[in-house]
Amino acid sequence: MENHGPETYGELNADIYDEWHSTLDPTEAVEALAALIEEGPDGPVLELAVGTGRVTIPLAARGIDLWGVDASPAMVERMRAKPGGERIPVAIGDMADVAPDTDARFAMVFVVFSTFFFLQTQEEQIRCFANVADRLLPGGRFVLECPMPDVARYDRNQRVEAHQVGLGHVRLTTVRHDPVEQRFEGQHVLITDRGIRLAPAFLRYAWPAELDLMARLAGLERRHRWGGWHGEPFRGEGSYVTVYEKPAASDG
Repeated sequence: MENHGPETYGELNADIYDEWHSTLDPTEAVEALAALIEEGPDGPVLELAVGTGRVTIPLAARGIDLWGVDASPAMVERMRAKPGGERIPVAIGDMADVAPDTDARFAMVFVVFSTFFFLQTQEEQIRCFANVADRLLPGGRFVLECPMPDVARYDRNQRVEAHQVGLGHVRLTTVRHDPVEQRFEGQHVLITDRGIRLAPAFLRYAWPAELDLMARLAGLERRHRWGGWHGEPFRGEGSYVTVYEKPAASDG
């Protein structure tokens, strides 16, 4: 899309992100990530695309040394306004660069919800894996939560879905699917008697085997793939969690 960059989603959606995604409860992710951090090496932890801090702030409240990176100053400003958010160091930059203003090494890097797929090309996703591997301590983990692509939902590569219908408002999602480029290009649409609000989102999805290959190219090994944050079996549907690890014998 013309004039679309790493910061576009956050800059256009920051003021309504928490409200429109209130059903994405971060509690299970926080509990599982805290347990994984306990198992790993000592060191700081980095969230890619920290956003409004919905996962990072409660993790930091447990005494974990949390860092963040996000391309959108507007999203980070929202995080800073929340209790505890002002204490978390955040770099403004492309998450594919991982930590653009520091040479720190991390015990864990993680990215939740569908956010990894906001990297718009396969090349950017491969670059992200490589940079994560470079910044991980030996034995460190890269944890991703991703949705399993459900291309069967699309009729002639498009879909319109109603999320809310009220007396004075309608909230829709409209999406076009490009099966060649593995891209979803969509808009959240809020229609009220005051006008229309658009919140765009553009994703480049990857299949689980493709993520595993990116990890292998970066020198990471897959340790777990779960069907959710409770460690349930992966059934090839819904959101799933993958844990990659940097070999402890690495010189990195």
